[in-house]
Amino acid sequence: MPLAGTVLGFVGKPDGVRVEAFDGTTAGSTDAPIRLRVTSPRAMAYLLRAPGELGLARAYVSGAVEIEGDMHDALAVMTGAAAEVAQKPRSATKTLRALGTTLLRAAFTRAPRPEQEARLRGRRHSKERDARAIAHHYDVSNRFYELILGPSMAYTCAVFPREDASLDEAQAEKFDLVCRKLGLRPGMRLLDVGCGWGGMVMHAARHYGVTGLGVTLSRAQAEWASKAIAEEGLADRAEVRHLDYRDAPGENYDAVSSIGLTEHIGKAQLPAYFATLLGKLRPGGRLLNHAIMRTTTTQRSIFTRGFINRYVFPDGELHGVGHVVAVMQNSGFEVRHEENLREHYARTLAGWCANLDANWDEAVAEVGAPIARVWRLYMAGSQLAFEQHRLELHQVLGVKPDAAGDSAMPLRPDWAS
Repeated sequence: MPLAGTVLGFVGKPDGVRVEAFDGTTAGSTDAPIRLRVTSPRAMAYLLRAPGELGLARAYVSGAVEIEGDMHDALAVMTGAAAEVAQKPRSATKTLRALGTTLLRAAFTRAPRPEQEARLRGRRHSKERDARAIAHHYDVSNRFYELILGPSMAYTCAVFPREDASLDEAQAEKFDLVCRKLGLRPGMRLLDVGCGWGGMVMHAARHYGVTGLGVTLSRAQAEWASKAIAEEGLADRAEVRHLDYRDAPGENYDAVSSIGLTEHIGKAQLPAYFATLLGKLRPGGRLLNHAIMRTTTTQRSIFTRGFINRYVFPDGELHGVGHVVAVMQNSGFEVRHEENLREHYARTLAGWCANLDANWDEAVAEVGAPIARVWRLYMAGSQLAFEQHRLELHQVLGVKPDAAGDSAMPLRPDWAS
């Protein structure tokens, strides 16, 4: 069987995909919008040893396979078909035997895993291992993130107030929505855990007159944020420190925001996480927890063999919103509001993908082709997952009641007015 036809079989023979192989063979329609170019025999080793998502990712990240065309559309037509093939390894092996001795030998040769694949050591979710996991993803290059995220430098789900809102407008709306849900007012103290590049503390200080402290495990983020805070003239009201949230100083904060941190907290650590945040708040203080979540509480929280865990968010764990709400309640929070922003995250990711494509050459020059390929693959795949309701994004608002049970909450939510 021609090599190109075999590769097309490994990704499920979807319509709209053409394969062009290094041996000169081709398969699929000549006018297909998606083209897979197989540049090396190593591609077959990746596809055979890890059929489906991970094998294709390794082949693409290493350059053994090139994907030309819109990555979101490519994944939309390939992922489902490839998943079916992954369930039939005997059939795939049988197909490979038709390749001939030379290519068969190459296919069964162990190809080195791309060096971008994370290899963490130590106890999962210990402070030391968490720091390495965060550095793997966030300490890539601040300039690289500027190319993807744009001026907002916000790396979490935006909130689009209008159909025609820009990504930067939507990120500002997200920060403002969090501020309103937290009931921020001048003179209040805010703690932002997992603060990224400081967007939340800067927005809250600038527009709501609070004193904000952000903490992040990424040294690169903390350095960028500190410089931005100084340039904005906010150093008297906003600060970002390179710290684990468990080591954040002080207590009796009026509000705590956690935007995109819970994904890095293990399921077993959630009770301690929410207990820590509860302990940081004064009575009547609020927590806004904003996180990617599973669509049910019965799914596994972590998939150790998947592409995302190996290349993007090592040790990341996602939970169902019901589980998160239950742990918050059991930790002492009164849950007052919950909102699913799934469609907003699909649109956010589409914006990031467009930014990466528009700045592709500079991104590759900044971090190298393999890392740029990882981000191109994961962001397009994540966009598809939100669109297809395989992931959700929830904001859960909790309050710490005082000893008499008073929540200090308004009778009706006032953040929409």
